[in-house]
Amino acid sequence: MQAQFEPTHQDEFHHLMSGLLFSLLSWQQLTDFWVRVDKEAGWYLYAVGETVPSAPATPAQVEKFIVEMDALLRQDHRESYCGIVYTDNLDKPSFIKIYDPNHLGVSCGSSKNAILPGWIMSLAPPTELHLKYALPANRQRWWQGLFSQK
Repeated sequence: MQAQFEPTHQDEFHHLMSGLLFSLLSWQQLTDFWVRVDKEAGWYLYAVGETVPSAPATPAQVEKFIVEMDALLRQDHRESYCGIVYTDNLDKPSFIKIYDPNHLGVSCGSSKNAILPGWIMSLAPPTELHLKYALPANRQRWWQGLFSQK
């Protein structure tokens, strides 16, 4: 009898990281997309380079993340298009990669040295991704201040 292979959360996360994703090309597509993200689905919010979350965010944290992320992207990515947010499903997402507008490199993966996203929203528990550079202090402060009590 052959043993059944059961994928682990780590396998699922890495499959999603390297799988086919769809780009949100326009700012309007991004606006429409955020509405379709189920805030109560159990999202892990991961800032690459920071500590991997051990539990999903609350719906209120997901809502705040989306609002603040949208504002950051529109402020820092001063282009007529978005094109730096990718998802596995445009209508019912379970995995979202968001590239840092200040550290894009070649986010489409056509380079030998693909750039890691700045942030990941995933229904699968994430595993640590290792940056090849130091996380900028302004991004660390932004992330750490995002959910701090004021």
